[in-house]
Amino acid sequence: MPVRAPKPNRSIHDASRPAPSFSAIVMDPRTGAILAMANYPTFNSNDFSTASPDARRNRAVTDAYEPGSTFKIVTIAGALEDNVVSPASTFTLAPTIQVADRVIHEAHLRGTEVMSVRDILAQSSNVGTITIAEKLGPDALASWIERFGFGHQTGVDYPGESSGLVLPRDKWSGSTIGTVPIGQGIAVTPLQMVSAYATIGNSGVRVTPHLVEKVGSKRVHAGKGTRVVSTHTADRMMAMFRDVVLEGTGTQAAIPGYTVAGKTGTAQKAENGHYVTKYVASFVGLVPAKSPRLAILVMVDEPHGDIYGGSVAAPAFRDIARFDLQYLEVPPDAPETKTTGATGQ
Repeated sequence: MPVRAPKPNRSIHDASRPAPSFSAIVMDPRTGAILAMANYPTFNSNDFSTASPDARRNRAVTDAYEPGSTFKIVTIAGALEDNVVSPASTFTLAPTIQVADRVIHEAHLRGTEVMSVRDILAQSSNVGTITIAEKLGPDALASWIERFGFGHQTGVDYPGESSGLVLPRDKWSGSTIGTVPIGQGIAVTPLQMVSAYATIGNSGVRVTPHLVEKVGSKRVHAGKGTRVVSTHTADRMMAMFRDVVLEGTGTQAAIPGYTVAGKTGTAQKAENGHYVTKYVASFVGLVPAKSPRLAILVMVDEPHGDIYGGSVAAPAFRDIARFDLQYLEVPPDAPETKTTGATGQ
C-alpha cells in the first residue's frame, strides 16, 4: 500500500533552507504487520548505485530522535497501571516546575491551573507529566521504559535497526526525572514509537513488527505477543488519546466519520551536548479509535516556520489515515461526524 510523504507547505518548507526530512509508518496494531513505510528525502531505486548511503538508509528503522511529548505515553500508562493515578486525578499545577537544578516550562504560557490526568495528556502539560512521573518514581519509570521496549530493538525483519538511546537507571541525574518523562534526554526510533502506540491500540499487548508475513505457504509471524499493560489501562489510555484529538493539541488529526486517538510531540534538538533552536515535530495515532486497524506515525525533522506536532505532523497523519482507511475499506465508526462540515484543515 503506497504512502506518500506529506506535500511540503509553508509551515514545513522554506525554499531558502534545506528541506526537512520525514518518516511515516503505518502498522496493523493487531498483528504487527507494517503496511507502509516511507522516508524523505528518498532515492530512485532504479538507479540505486548513484544514491548516497544517507539517502538509502531507512530512517524509520535506523535513526533515533528525541520524541518529545509522544513519549508521555510511558509515564501516563505506567502511572495508571501502577494505580498511582486515575484519569480523573487532579493536580494544582504552576506554569513551571523545579527539578534538581533545572526549571522546566510548559510549551505555552499559562497561569496556575487545576488539571486532571486527562487534561494533562490532552493539553500536553510538561509540568503535569513530570508531577505524575515524580509520584511514579524513577525506578518504576525506568522499568516502564523497558517494558514498552525502548532501548531495545523491536525485532523487525529489516537490517540495521537501532536500539535507540536510553540512559541506564544507575546513570540518571537528579534532573532526569524531569526530562525523560516528557521525551527529552532519550532517543527512540520511529518504529519503536509507533510500536508503543500499537501496543495500546492492541489492548495492551505488544506484537513484533514485521514486513514479511509469509515465505511460500509458511507464516513467518504468528506469535500472540507480550502483554505490557492491562486491557483496562489500554482502554483508559485510548479514551484520553481520543480527547487529545477531540479537544486537545491534536485536533488537526481528526477525520470526519472516524474516531481518532493519538498524541502530538514537539521536541527540541540537541547538538554537541546543548539544545538548539531546531525541532522534531510528530504525531502518532490510532484509527478507528473504537477498534484500531491502523497505528500511524508521522515524524518531521526540523520543520520550517511552525514547529508543533499538532500543526505540522497531525495534518499529514490525517491525510495518510484517510487514504489508508479508504484503501482498506474500513467502514466509518462515527458516521454522525460526516455532517459536521469539519475538514480538519
